[in-house]
This record gives sequence, C-alpha cells and structure tokens, in this order.
Amino acid sequence: MSACGGSPAPASSAAPAPASSAAPAAPASSAAPASSSEAAPAADSAPLPGGGSNIIYILTPSTSNAFFKTEADTCSAKAVELGYEAKAFSHDDDAASQSDLFDQAIADKAAAIICDNAGADATIEAVQRARDAGIPTFLIDREINQSGVAISQIVANNDQGAAAIAEAWVEAMGEKGKYAELLGLETDTNCHVRSDAFHRVIDQFPDLEMVAQQSANWDQTEGYSKTEAILQQNPEITGIICGNDTMACGAAQACIDAGRDDIKIIGVDGSDDAASYIKKGQMVGTALQQCALISEMAVQQADDYLKNGTTGVDEKQLVDCIAITSANVDKLSAFVYNG
Repeated sequence: MSACGGSPAPASSAAPAPASSAAPAAPASSAAPASSSEAAPAADSAPLPGGGSNIIYILTPSTSNAFFKTEADTCSAKAVELGYEAKAFSHDDDAASQSDLFDQAIADKAAAIICDNAGADATIEAVQRARDAGIPTFLIDREINQSGVAISQIVANNDQGAAAIAEAWVEAMGEKGKYAELLGLETDTNCHVRSDAFHRVIDQFPDLEMVAQQSANWDQTEGYSKTEAILQQNPEITGIICGNDTMACGAAQACIDAGRDDIKIIGVDGSDDAASYIKKGQMVGTALQQCALISEMAVQQADDYLKNGTTGVDEKQLVDCIAITSANVDKLSAFVYNG
C-alpha cells in the first residue's frame, strides 16, 4: 500500500455501529487455542497512567481493505461503548506515517493506543516512545519483535489457521499438481508465519510442486497482475495459495478472466469477498481471522489496564482461526462466524 503524506485524515468521522457480540465458534482444526509463553511486563513495574485525556487512538493499515476497516470500526465502537472518545487513523503500512501518528497521539495526550502495526521492527521505537510518555499500546493482528514494550499483543493464530486451510486445499488438489504462491508484505511477520504453515502441510505431499512464488504485498491489484503473469509463464498450474484474501480475490478474478476455472485457490482472513468466491466455487476456502473479536479484546484490555493497572492476562495472546470452506461459508459474515 502507498505511503500517505502529511497528517492522515481520520478513517471515519462518525462512531460506527457496535460489532456483533456473538461468541466465536470453536476452531475448525482440532488444536486447542494456543497459550502464550510470553508474560506481560513484571508486576513490580509501575502501570502506565495514560496521557491524561479520554481519547483512544486506533491506528491501522488502509481501511480500503475490509479487514482493516473492520478493525478500525470495531475498536471505535467498543471505545465509545466504554465511554472513550475514539480517533481512528490509517498509517497505510508506512512506518514513517505510523511514527507521526504516535507523535500525534502523544501530543493529544491519548489514554491508550490500539495499533495494527506497520512493521515488526520499525514499530518498536514508536511504542517505546508512547510508553515513555505514559501511554500504553495494545497491538492487534501483527506482533512486534520485542516483548515488554506493548501491554498486549493479540493476534490470530496464523500458524494454526494457515495449516488448517492448507489441509483443505491439499484435499481439493487431490494431493498432486503444480501450484504458485502469492506472499504478503515480506516485512510483516504474518507473511512468513502463514507461508511456513502452508508448506509444513503441503510439503508432505511429493506430488505437489511449487513452480512460482512472488510477493503481491497483500494487495488485490497486485494479486491480479501477478497471477496473470504466472498463468502465462506456468499454464500448467492447478492451484494458488495466497497469504491473505485480498491477494486471493485478485488471483481468483485473474483466473476467471483467463477462463481457468480449474485452479484451486485459498487465502487467509475470512473476508466477505472471499466468501462470495467460495460460494461460487471459485475459491476453495479461507482461514477466518477473528479480527472483530480481537479488536474488541484489545479495547477491553485497554480499559481494564487504565482502570486497574493490569489486563490480568499475558502480553502475547493467540486467537485461533476457523477454516472456512463451502461446507460452512454461509455462517460467515463481516469477519464473524455464527456457528
């Protein structure tokens, strides 16, 4: 996604409707929800008081992506429900813009910051800067490469989810065939976690051969154009594995436009767009990341921390994904599984 210039405009000016409160369904895989081995900062460290205002800052990548819009809207709604003022901004996956927004939050004396970050390494300094100003940060969706700086890091269990949907894809492929992979943004930890999980499953089958692997940077337009090129260079492929649904939807549309309805495609996210392709038989499936649930958890933990000086849970928390295929896609709407 492109970098934004100057001070970004808020993602929305009005508080959105509250997210669904439906409890998450049990994961499609048999694995139990993963537990964290990373504890929060030591109990004897003084709680951060917040910046002094009643504002919760919400920082996400571009809300042109439905996944990130759901994060921003759900966080905003939960913050308003709990009595805070919500300010939502997009950093467009640009670390410099994100840094400016952290400075803006500090100047605005934010009570807390909720952030889906713009880089596992690049974000550490900004979170520490907020911490030094007494403002706690709660990370969602993506981890940073350091513990004890953010108060919470709440992410989807990408390893479990990618592995679960890879199993469905292997079955759809008949355990054989040539395929391509579209990777996400390579500075994002999730890109590598998902790819590794895909291959941990797929590489067990010697008759499945990867013939192309390219980054499409989580982007639908790039997913489309990269798939077009891959189909021209490798017309023998019968499958495409994608690190997120945005790229998967681009890949699916490229296959449709090329008259290739034989290609088996998977993604990760659980978007309504992916669900539409699954219902029409144009994608095998996706791994639902429960981003609405994760967003609500982050704001609730921010409120708990500001009121009580602790969240009562570990810093690093994993929320299991749900494998979505034609068998259960009708239960998915707006990143919420009503099973």
